[in-house]
Amino acid sequence: MRNTPYWMAMGSLLLAAAPAAHAADGNSDQFSLSTGANYSSGKYGTSVTTDIWSVPLTAAFQTDRWTFKLVVPYISISGAGNVIPGTGPVKNNNPIGRGLGHVLGNGNTGGTATTTSGTASGLGDVVASAGYQLFTSQDGTFGLDLTGKVKFGTADENKGLGTGKNDYGVSVDTYKVAGNWTPFGGVGWTKYGSSQYIKLKNAFNANVGVDYKLDSANNIGTYYYYRQRIVDGGPSQSELTGYWNHKIGNRWRLQAYALAGFTDGSPDWGGGASVKFNF
Repeated sequence: MRNTPYWMAMGSLLLAAAPAAHAADGNSDQFSLSTGANYSSGKYGTSVTTDIWSVPLTAAFQTDRWTFKLVVPYISISGAGNVIPGTGPVKNNNPIGRGLGHVLGNGNTGGTATTTSGTASGLGDVVASAGYQLFTSQDGTFGLDLTGKVKFGTADENKGLGTGKNDYGVSVDTYKVAGNWTPFGGVGWTKYGSSQYIKLKNAFNANVGVDYKLDSANNIGTYYYYRQRIVDGGPSQSELTGYWNHKIGNRWRLQAYALAGFTDGSPDWGGGASVKFNF
């Protein structure tokens, strides 16, 4: 499901390759653990460069038509106080939020923020999802998947690591294997939680891409992701990602990716790598 790059900012962007990977791996009961590191940098329409690191731990279980995932990320961010990991630039009215400065005046509630940037780190938003394969062709070359997702507001809103509220999303994704090529795409919708400091709008998102099988161990691909604006007067998200998947035997999978953003709602650039082990 793409809501993402998490939803999970950068890490969730890799999920756009899931239909192609699902077609390649086939259906079998399987538990997996994965981790990695993701980095992005951008100005998001401000004068300050915001750098974000994400180290997610992902547990997944696939059985028959179902796929269940739980993502627990560690986030480190340095930059503008109005940029929230996994959400993008917002109107953040939290008086003690990262980059906004603590309230001045001997503990008074009045005052003016003294800084426009700051640094924070800690637990990010935990994300749980459940995907169901609505349809698959007899030869496994075509499929249609439905995914539901909850982003729990576990990240500290006072550190600017999250909004402090839950998000709920649903998406439909499809793929079609044609020789070594696998075009894929999907559409989704997310209900974003608003707090007293951050007001967000619900939004649609979409992705389209293609995966190419180099050989039995290597796949490369690219996809484009778009999300509507979630803040009145704010930017949409628009970004292009290229990736490489490498299988080591039947249990290990390595993946690397790089992305470029085209609007103030996305980072200017980013990249990352992950390793996955199937039990």
